[in-house]
Amino acid sequence: QLQLVESGGGLVQPGGSLRLSCAASGFTLDQYNIGWFRQAPGKEREGVSCISFSGASSSYADSVKGRFTISRDNAKNTVYLLMNSLKVEDTAVYYCAAGPYYGLAQRGYDYWGQGTQVTVYS
Repeated sequence: QLQLVESGGGLVQPGGSLRLSCAASGFTLDQYNIGWFRQAPGKEREGVSCISFSGASSSYADSVKGRFTISRDNAKNTVYLLMNSLKVEDTAVYYCAAGPYYGLAQRGYDYWGQGTQVTVYS
């Protein structure tokens, strides 16, 4: 069964950090571009960051640029999203997705995880 599982979400105060993980089972991630997306209550899901299958390229939404870092360890079949300097507005369910597409749009991503909750509270 092809599956992506996110982990690492939780509660954190503004200015804090979290590292999200996206682990694959049933397939290897090294053939896929990976995107991180988030959906806040009452809002549409939006692209946060993406990384190419080799790890050579990465992109970020303007709202997280300079604060979030995406990386991947293909040997561990895992992609990470390090989130620093978190803000209340970063509160959302975070999803990872895998597919042939590289970018922050949702199209072209074939496999999606169930999401992990990130709550930044003051």
